[in-house]
Amino acid sequence: MGNQEIFLFYFILILGVLFVLAAMFTFIAMYSNKDYTILNVGKSFGILLLGVLFLAITLPSLKYMALKEYDVARGKCVIEIDSTDRSSEASFRILDSGEIFTFRDIPVLDAYGKSIPYYCKVTVTKDHMFEISYKIYDVKTRKLILLSK
Repeated sequence: MGNQEIFLFYFILILGVLFVLAAMFTFIAMYSNKDYTILNVGKSFGILLLGVLFLAITLPSLKYMALKEYDVARGKCVIEIDSTDRSSEASFRILDSGEIFTFRDIPVLDAYGKSIPYYCKVTVTKDHMFEISYKIYDVKTRKLILLSK
C-alpha cells in the first residue's frame, strides 16, 4: 500500500488537532493572565486557522481511512512526470473519467507522457481525496507491469 500517503494523511490530521489544542490553551492562558498583546493574539489566531484548515482537509476522509473503505478508479490512463521542484511527482490522469491522481514515487516505466497510454487501477478513499496505491497494466494485454510499493 501507499505508506507515504497514509502517513502524510495521519500526520496532517495530528498536526491539525495539535494546532487547534495549542491555540485554545494559548487563548485560555491569555484570558487568565489578561495578556492580550496583538502579537500573541495574532500568533494564536494564525495557529488556530492553520489547525482548522488541516482538520477541514483530513476529517472528511477520516472515516474512509480508518475503516479502510477504498474505491478503485480504473481505466485507460496517461502518466506524466513533474520534476520542477526538489521532489518529483507522477500524475496519473484517468482518460475515461478525467480524474488526476498524484503520487510521490515515480513508477519505473519504459515511457511516459500523453502519447503513451496504460491501463491503471488507482486505489483512493471513497471520496477520491487521498490516493493510496496504484497498479499499471499494459493497455492491450492487461498484463500487470508495475504496482506501487
